[in-house]
Amino acid sequence: MADEKESNEAQRSSFLEEKAFQSRTVLVFGTINDKLAAEVSKRLIALAAESKDPITMLVSSPGGHVESGDVIHDMVKFIDVPVNMVGTGWVGSAAVSVFLSVPKERRVCLPNTRFLIHQPSGGCGGQATDIAIQAREIVKVRERISALIARESGQSLERVTNDIDRDYWMSAEEAKEYGLISRTIVRQGELN
Repeated sequence: MADEKESNEAQRSSFLEEKAFQSRTVLVFGTINDKLAAEVSKRLIALAAESKDPITMLVSSPGGHVESGDVIHDMVKFIDVPVNMVGTGWVGSAAVSVFLSVPKERRVCLPNTRFLIHQPSGGCGGQATDIAIQAREIVKVRERISALIARESGQSLERVTNDIDRDYWMSAEEAKEYGLISRTIVRQGELN
């Protein structure tokens, strides 16, 4: 009985995966880590090889590992296919870097999406020298994230640097005013 249930769940999962692929949709849901970055990268490469039609990426993530977010960001820019970025739920931290990988006119969100920008955090440990190295690297990442947000939003670097000093939450409308998105949509058909 348990084997039959697992088989049915596997078939349903396979069916849903195939439908998502056919609709050229990639999901970035949950914590961004190496496993998710690899899965998203594989899907982007496969979809880009299949057709030059736009890909829709749905993002609902609290963020996660900065470098894993960087992988997805860079892969979106690497493929030779346009990507529409759609925020839903919340787009926070490293997920904002993923979200900002496309031109502003391709960045939209659903009405109840919330955005969170902030500086990176890290857990340092070890010898004093190693802690100093890690602290320098966190500062470099903060500067890079500030520059990315400023460039893609149109805000000044000074403002972004101040805003990310602490958690900075934005509603969909506030994200539009800030320059993170071009518009809010309600229906899939509004992407075109």
